[in-house]
Amino acid sequence: MGWVCWGIKIIVAPDNRDSDLGNIDSLVHVYKELLSTPNHAPHQSIKPRNCSQSVLKMATGAVPSSFTGIKSRDHHGLGFAKSPEFVKVSNLQRVKFRRTKVTVIRNSQNPGSETAELAPASEGSPLLVPRQKYCESIHKTVRRKTRTVMVGNVALGSEHPIRIQTMTTTDTKDVAATVEQVMRIADQGADIVRITVQGKKEADACFDIKNSLVQKNYNIPLVADIHFAPPVALRVSECFDKIRVNPGNFADRRAQFETLEYTEEDYQKELEHIEQVFTPLVEKCKKYGRAMRIGTNHGSLSDRIMSYYGDSPRGMVESAFEYARICRKLDFHNFVFSMKASNPVIMVQAYRLLVAEMNVLGWDYPLHLGVTEAGEGEDGRMKSAIGIGTLLMDGLGDTIRVSLTEAPEEEIDPCRRLANLGMRAAELQQGVEPFEEKNRRYFDFQRRTGQLPVQKEGEEVDYRGVLHRDGSVLMSVSLDQLKAPELLYKSLAAKLVIGMPFKDLATVDSILLRELPPVDDKDARLALKRLIDVSMGVITPLSEQLTKPLPYAMVLVTLKELSSGVHKLLPEGTRLVVSVQGDEPQEELEILKSADATMILHNLPYSEKKTSRVHAARRLFEYLSDNSLDFPVVHHIEFPRKIHRDDLVIGAGTNAGGLLVDGLGDGILLEAPDQDFEFLRNTSFNLLQGCRMRNTKTEYVSCPSCGRTLFDLQEISAQIREKTSHLPGVSIAIMGCIVNGPGEMADADFGYVGGAPGKIDLYVGKTVVKRGIAMEHATDALIQLIKDNDRWADPPAEE
Repeated sequence: MGWVCWGIKIIVAPDNRDSDLGNIDSLVHVYKELLSTPNHAPHQSIKPRNCSQSVLKMATGAVPSSFTGIKSRDHHGLGFAKSPEFVKVSNLQRVKFRRTKVTVIRNSQNPGSETAELAPASEGSPLLVPRQKYCESIHKTVRRKTRTVMVGNVALGSEHPIRIQTMTTTDTKDVAATVEQVMRIADQGADIVRITVQGKKEADACFDIKNSLVQKNYNIPLVADIHFAPPVALRVSECFDKIRVNPGNFADRRAQFETLEYTEEDYQKELEHIEQVFTPLVEKCKKYGRAMRIGTNHGSLSDRIMSYYGDSPRGMVESAFEYARICRKLDFHNFVFSMKASNPVIMVQAYRLLVAEMNVLGWDYPLHLGVTEAGEGEDGRMKSAIGIGTLLMDGLGDTIRVSLTEAPEEEIDPCRRLANLGMRAAELQQGVEPFEEKNRRYFDFQRRTGQLPVQKEGEEVDYRGVLHRDGSVLMSVSLDQLKAPELLYKSLAAKLVIGMPFKDLATVDSILLRELPPVDDKDARLALKRLIDVSMGVITPLSEQLTKPLPYAMVLVTLKELSSGVHKLLPEGTRLVVSVQGDEPQEELEILKSADATMILHNLPYSEKKTSRVHAARRLFEYLSDNSLDFPVVHHIEFPRKIHRDDLVIGAGTNAGGLLVDGLGDGILLEAPDQDFEFLRNTSFNLLQGCRMRNTKTEYVSCPSCGRTLFDLQEISAQIREKTSHLPGVSIAIMGCIVNGPGEMADADFGYVGGAPGKIDLYVGKTVVKRGIAMEHATDALIQLIKDNDRWADPPAEE
């Protein structure tokens, strides 16, 4: 039996018509209540009449659709007084009778942009997501088509370059300092500058800032950053080119992280309040030709949204859509969306869900991309590259900001490098030959874990440590490094006891030795034996192992070498590591089915311009999944000589991080001939931690500073890092003010937040536990707080 509505077909397949699922009238009753509930209504437990409570469990989702009614094959007509933009749908899964299910599929008789197929984001997931793709192409980078949004004299959208922007850190009331900083930013090549505007005095100063810049022939568009202040937004919209509103706090109160209970009537009143507060700003933006960014932040969702959707990507999207619907109702379309989070994995999921929903609705608004509170130095660049770069490779993103705890002009260069990477990939349409994608879970993180090495009978060394369950780091080692064994061990982050190496939390797992030392070089071979003895893998090419065999080494072979059978010249039981590009013809990959590989290195030559490393790897993972091959896969990137450090970090974050955020991959091997060894090792571990895999050091959520900041963020961040950087598994938020406080530091265990000039508030999670601590005592108080919560460990003694 089934019912069809415009855009949706709901199919019920009971295994026994006389079962306690109830008769058709019961299910019609369920769906009549369910589908007539607007998308914004709170979740209500709807039970079918005459139906055992043990039979059904629900997962909710939303289908955009306009409909007039539902008809069943048994002529049970359903009429509706309402025609909501979103239709609530429930996925009913059989509990007592296993074969009974309800799915939502395309209505082939009524195709169009208003139809959608929903399915669980992953097996057993309570989140239903549209089946529509979130990007233009899964096998190559094709830029998503968007409308053009004008921000002053700068055009945003798919027909234009990816725009670069940053944010001032000066006190907005200090007109001269703000003007000077905006000019420096513009001189560095930024397209747009954002300025915080928290009150009437700041709004008044904005007029002077704008006039002063115009007089100095600087016409760079200015964006007002608004939190909690609708009247301020109205005032500044008369002079600035764009208004950023945060749906979590523009009309809602500051989140108290309370679970709220709403009746449908109460919830509707909340939405009416938002419309009442937001409408004057929309109308003023229309009048003055201003643009708007509806900028959701993962950690600053309202209690209302979190009570219904949770602190989740779904909640982020729905929060933004509440405001977008008001804009559309008033025929205002000069706006962009953003879905920022300090966790790159959450950020990527939120943007993908946003675009998937927009595709269903037929919306084409541009995207502003950013990882909020990314931090400083390589950490900040890596997190930004993982989040922004991943989406750029999918053709998503029209303007970007790299949020660093550094001077704003320092953000421009890495921002430009990321934008150039995305533009180049889209212009070349980098990719691979088309392939069907069935296994990647791109709406919720589900890691594909390769089968870690197991010990085989008769093996004299332990290979179980050559890969790490939370993500592995491999490093390329030269013959020169073997000449100083103790230095080599230290550079691999091994612990030394009387000159002997031992693995630690952040020790490299395996090394690649492209050239073996001569058989008679006893010192070099002893150094390698000591590494093998502590379960560190030593990988060497087939040609080297055949001519200068190293006992217990793992041997690197290509697919062609594997096909030729030359590896059979090796002693029986030799561990093999297979290098695969991912773009090989299917028949060449077939040899993997009969291979006994310890791991695969995915290595596409850096010189490849048209082929995309990300898409080639996705194709490889599809092949492995289709054939039930569970080899661990390590992303191997060989960078050219003289590559800029930022390009290396951004390239690794985009090309490897873009796969790891989808749970595709088990480790990283970065090679760059003229780069510092320690830098490459740290970058590799930073990449794994940024992808929420292997946690080897303290995690910092550090805001980039703005005019609201109440202390010198760079100085204080350095102080806190110096004293707490040895605490893996601990996350510390360092926030300049309360706006970026308990909300945006959602991922942190502890928070150090500016509460007033010279005063610091300390948080555990989202709860403030100490207020008004004098700044000179605040770092020590933070350390004591960590100790009080049993998360402290003394720094390791220097060797």
